[in-house]
Amino acid sequence: MSPAKGRSRLELPIDHFRLLGVGPTTDAQSVLRTLQQRLDRAPDQGFTEETLQSREELLRASADLLSDSERRHQYESILLSLSTDSAAPIAGLDVPSSNEVGGLLLLLEAGQPLECFELASRALQPPRAPALGSSREADLTLLAGLSCLAAAADQHQRRHYESSAQTLRQGLQLLQRMGQLPALRLQINQELEGLTPFRVLDLLSRNLTAVSDRAEGLQLLEELVQRRGGLEGHNDPSLAGEEFQAFFKQIRAFLTVQEQVDLFSRWADDSCGADSSGAGSPRAGSRAADFLATTALTASGFGQRKPERIAAAKLRLQASGTEGTQPLLACLHLLLGEVDQAHKAFADGASPELKRWAAKQSADPLAQLCAYCSDWLSRDVLPGYRDLEADADLEAYFADRDVQAYVEGQEPLTGPEIASASNQPSVFGAASDFLSGFTNPFTSDHAQAPSGSPSANGPTGSSAVADPDEQLEDDDLYDPQEAGLDAWLPQWHWPENLRWPEQWHWHWPTLPAIQLPSKRQLGFGGAGVVVVAIAATALVRSRSHGLKAPLPQPPVVQQPVPAAKPVPKAAPAAPLSTPEPSDAQIKALLEAWLNAKAALLAGKTSTIPLAAMARPSQIERLEATVAEDQNRGETEAITTTIQSFAVDERSPSRIAATVDLDYSESRLDRSGSPTGPTSNLQLRNRYVFARDNGNWRLVSFRRAAG
Repeated sequence: MSPAKGRSRLELPIDHFRLLGVGPTTDAQSVLRTLQQRLDRAPDQGFTEETLQSREELLRASADLLSDSERRHQYESILLSLSTDSAAPIAGLDVPSSNEVGGLLLLLEAGQPLECFELASRALQPPRAPALGSSREADLTLLAGLSCLAAAADQHQRRHYESSAQTLRQGLQLLQRMGQLPALRLQINQELEGLTPFRVLDLLSRNLTAVSDRAEGLQLLEELVQRRGGLEGHNDPSLAGEEFQAFFKQIRAFLTVQEQVDLFSRWADDSCGADSSGAGSPRAGSRAADFLATTALTASGFGQRKPERIAAAKLRLQASGTEGTQPLLACLHLLLGEVDQAHKAFADGASPELKRWAAKQSADPLAQLCAYCSDWLSRDVLPGYRDLEADADLEAYFADRDVQAYVEGQEPLTGPEIASASNQPSVFGAASDFLSGFTNPFTSDHAQAPSGSPSANGPTGSSAVADPDEQLEDDDLYDPQEAGLDAWLPQWHWPENLRWPEQWHWHWPTLPAIQLPSKRQLGFGGAGVVVVAIAATALVRSRSHGLKAPLPQPPVVQQPVPAAKPVPKAAPAAPLSTPEPSDAQIKALLEAWLNAKAALLAGKTSTIPLAAMARPSQIERLEATVAEDQNRGETEAITTTIQSFAVDERSPSRIAATVDLDYSESRLDRSGSPTGPTSNLQLRNRYVFARDNGNWRLVSFRRAAG
């Protein structure tokens, strides 16, 4: 029980109970039976007789001690004192060097492979290295290889993937130096290669601040793809096609949008070729990578308001020259303000099912494009990036100053330029098989609501809430749980008998099984789509020549010109047309809107037309709430008082303010009697106003921080 002295003895980190494989309460007869069983089941991995004899001697010594009541009692007292004294050394067995290899073998059998590997590796190093070609050298080398595999498997099971890989690398280097056991070296190398997907997941799932770890993970991912011959290759027998698709689909959730742009663009643009068998560089996967690069560029451009990236995605899509991509090309044209080209691409390439779906969204062609583009962004483009949480809000996108500057400063592609880009060889057709499992890992479990269902036609009812503003705003908030993000974050495991559900299969040419999304899924209703269409048309009016007539604009109340009077009347709160309104004027516009909302929810009418105060998206939401109250036979008595008003963002086209409110609400039945208690709240909201056609209007609002 004391530390080893000198080099002639070895201390094993194990006690007699664990070495023999019995518990502290095992009686003497059971100890002897266990001894016989251990002796009868000697390991058969190829150890020499000398090592097996040493193993037997150590087992018998432990059994003799544990079957002698007096010696066992003394031993248990020592173990007890060691367990209660934190300063005491850890219990161990002091064995002579002649029994060293047998002791290490028992340590491995006792389930301590990492300790066995470390001690065996140390015993093979000078000055303790055994003689070349000796039986001790052969047994120590075999022990090192077996314990290396066992220790790596144990670390793998505990999800310590990098530690497992490090152990395998050390074991492989040791066996290569010894020049022995080629079969065991091959097994270790195969285990190391099979661990690569887990290491990639481990490294890429770490915090974004772990730059070096993530860089190593990306490098391992590149090596894995190269080893299999590209994204569509099949040269890696340790990772079959379906398993690789399942792995790769989950890995994408840990990659940032920029990492995906760089990675997929590099694979897609690799100039090295590959033969038909898929061997070679990642060029074999370039068709699939080209699709993924196009999607990542679009997500980056839309989410980060960088239209030049959307332009790059458009060029990739045009270069494919594949039939069936025109509806997606129409979306990219629309996001770049190229309305005429968007109309043509959609008209030429959309399937009859898609056109029928679009016609149900609006009678206006531009509004149809906006509806389809928003649905495409929310489903297939924006999900799947670690650092990007963006809503498919076209209004906010076109209201961005950088987007406006880009759209106004670019010239649309001419006919010859488009034809030249379209003559490039197809890259999408051959990728459909590989991409069948990549439609959208975050929404594949959530089917669209069919036309006519409650969720497609609007809400059928709602429960009373304290703050109706917050209830309306919540409909547009991004919900990671609803999108299925959490389902893809746990550890990856090898799928068993994986079969892709039929509904996950995706095909470019026909865009099959298109179903109507609900207003909630689109993010706005029919009126909101028209507003987005109007905003897009306003941005590109100088470049759009295909529209025969301007789209209808929201009505603006024309105030009569007052006659000259000695005492001037106060200016109305709305419409507010001053180019640079004061904080007081914006506050008055907000008060007018809040009063109008209260009047309509109380079953009355507003003294100021709603269109003079807010965009149609806000008006539609208010009217939907009023309709729900009417269906239930209720009204709402609401009082809102502004306590503080602070403008914190101002530009020629956008003003945002943080507002503290005292809010009270009570619901009334048809007779005017309260149906429940009155809610009294103190709210802090952020309101955003924009200038449309010369008039300032409310765009959106949500709960503010603090």
